[in-house]
Amino acid sequence: MSLNRDDAFTLLTEHTENINLIKHMLAVEAAMRAYARKFGEDENLWGITGLLHDFDYEKHPTPEEHPMFGVAILEEKGYPEAMIHAIKAHAPYLGVPRESLLDKALFAVDELTGFIVAVTLMQPTKKLADLKVSSVRKKIKQKGFARNVSREDILIGAEELGIELDDHIAFVRDAMNDISDDLGL
Repeated sequence: MSLNRDDAFTLLTEHTENINLIKHMLAVEAAMRAYARKFGEDENLWGITGLLHDFDYEKHPTPEEHPMFGVAILEEKGYPEAMIHAIKAHAPYLGVPRESLLDKALFAVDELTGFIVAVTLMQPTKKLADLKVSSVRKKIKQKGFARNVSREDILIGAEELGIELDDHIAFVRDAMNDISDDLGL
């Protein structure tokens, strides 16, 4: 199957109405595309993996259903096994090992993108362009802030990618800033 971004976005919007969840998937897509360029990987595969990783979450948010409900749809439509494996591996509770760089990158950016949005919204300008890495690091230490975001996943993700946490935060922030208008940040 040839990966078509427009088709993938249509699939996403057929299953997701929540604008914040759509923005999350756009943020993950932007970070994944940037990492694909950095690592010399297939930008389209990586981007669409990021775009579709949570497309089933709005209607199927429980660990019993997400991401396997969406995975079944992707398999039926003939999406690549590498993408499907990465989507399964981004959910630690499934126990699917993160083996490829694609698997590791998706896991590494997923929680971090949401955390960066939360920290940005606390800043006076509410703009990604003004967000400092030190502000993100400071908020990581505050357990009460964005308590649903797994700090452990953020730390493990950077470690598995072999990238220093500050560099990882800056890289993901910059990738998200490239689509700041779409994100409203």
